[in-house]
Amino acid sequence: MFFLFITIVLANRANAQQLQLHYDVRHSLNPGRYSKNYPTLYFEYFKQPDSGRAFVKPGSFLLKLQADMLGKNGNMGKYYMQVSQEVRFWKPKIYINLQYSGGLGITEPRQYSYYINNTFCIGLSYPFKLGNAFLSSVLNYRYTPYIKPSKDFLYTLYFYRGFLNYRAELAGSLSGWTENKNHGDDATAGLQGKRFSVFAKPQFWYRLSGGLYAGSKLNIYYHVNTPDNVVEAYPTIAMKIKL
Repeated sequence: MFFLFITIVLANRANAQQLQLHYDVRHSLNPGRYSKNYPTLYFEYFKQPDSGRAFVKPGSFLLKLQADMLGKNGNMGKYYMQVSQEVRFWKPKIYINLQYSGGLGITEPRQYSYYINNTFCIGLSYPFKLGNAFLSSVLNYRYTPYIKPSKDFLYTLYFYRGFLNYRAELAGSLSGWTENKNHGDDATAGLQGKRFSVFAKPQFWYRLSGGLYAGSKLNIYYHVNTPDNVVEAYPTIAMKIKL
């Protein structure tokens, strides 16, 4: 499925794509919680907003695909995708944001395999510049169809800044959201209230030649991998190619 999406997207080369290979070293930093370091293959397709004069004005389109090779013998152990489309019907550049995400994970033993629950979002986004940096502020209503559905708000800030005539890049996103502690299953039965979570992934890249870059991503989690009140931060060693 991962490579099928890539094949379909690459049929249109008029927009920006990038393929990234990361080596996640979280086991080296936290061996008590994570059993291994692993590579991750990551693909992103981004289409710029349409500034035309039509009544329906499409905004940016974003497709992210992620495959974590944390399974036995380096097989794919987790797959995640996110797709979003923005649109507006008015002159001010405030967009309606529509978003879907979901995925799955395979474990050993197999009976503990899991779904990354479908999540559906609708809200507003506002792209803007701050100095030489490009940013987009997005506030969404987030619906997660657990057995006991969770209805929440999700805020995300996307950012990008080029340096040294765009030979170096700083990019990434910061997201914060709430979610029901009780999902309606046995594992969360008896829990009450909301849990606040944060996920950030700042990245730094340096262009080596043409579209080839070397860099690193710092994955920052709070209430994402564990309900414990701890902040986790795990860097990667990475390469990417802009297609």
